[in-house]
Amino acid sequence: MFTRLVPGSRRAFLSLSEEEILALAISSEEEDARIYLSYAKNLKEAYPSSAKVFEDMAEVEQTHKNMLIQMFRSRFGENIPLIRREHVQGFYARKPDWLMRNLPLDKIREQTEAMERQAARFYREAAKRVSDASTRQLLGDLALAEDGHEDIARMLGEKHVTEETRSEEDLSARRQFILTYVQPGLAGLMDGSVSTLAPIFAAAFATGDTWSTFLIGLSASVGAGISMGFTEAAHDDGKISGRGSPIKRGFASGIMTAIGGLGHTLPYLIPHFWTATIVAAIIVFFELWAIAFIQNRYMETPFFKAVFQVVFGGSLVLAAGILIGNG
Repeated sequence: MFTRLVPGSRRAFLSLSEEEILALAISSEEEDARIYLSYAKNLKEAYPSSAKVFEDMAEVEQTHKNMLIQMFRSRFGENIPLIRREHVQGFYARKPDWLMRNLPLDKIREQTEAMERQAARFYREAAKRVSDASTRQLLGDLALAEDGHEDIARMLGEKHVTEETRSEEDLSARRQFILTYVQPGLAGLMDGSVSTLAPIFAAAFATGDTWSTFLIGLSASVGAGISMGFTEAAHDDGKISGRGSPIKRGFASGIMTAIGGLGHTLPYLIPHFWTATIVAAIIVFFELWAIAFIQNRYMETPFFKAVFQVVFGGSLVLAAGILIGNG
């Protein structure tokens, strides 16, 4: 990151010689082929048909690389300079493999389309920078080929991924998203929103002090978030259940638990007791309806059943807190 801030640490694209442009194109095609093979490896177990598409696309990139090497050898010999995308100013960069490993399938497809668009732009600009006719023709052809990769990906998809298979893979990706993020996050939101109602409103009506109520609500929300996060991460490693990374599930549960409690805690930063309490009650209303909506949207719980379970149950907890605080 710091090298980008140092002047002169990266070459300007306009300063590259034709030899360096070809070397850069070779390393870029090689890198893209490796990325596609990495996608294929990561998708092979859950999405074998889509994995085959990326394996075939990697072969196309290897073909492009070989064409570029042949052109380089004919013009400049055997010694290809080491120049990569990160060495050139303004050149598009690829994220490292470990950041791409757990991307959902639809994000991988979007990333692939972006890669091909960027590669096509590079070849068009590179073609303008060379004077050798055969090299310019090759770069122009590669620009057209990268523009057409969307069609290639579609044809490969039709070959390996039928509509039925794609629907199954999309359904599997949605199911994994729900298991890893939505389910633990919803559980945390419900726990944080509902379980903190009684202590926060009991403290509010018992003390009549907004600052004390805020501190109690803050400690309850943060404490519950930490507890829920560690519990979610520790009780299931996801290997047998297929629920995904315990760290991701822990963060989803812990953060949403804290948010659920903080929603009706923050209004008590308002000094006036009744203003703060009314605002907090309004936020509680929206929190409970939001939980009911998420249950209906992602967990396929009938809407009125979700409303009864969450809104009615939360209202009882709220009433209990107010009664205890006034006791």
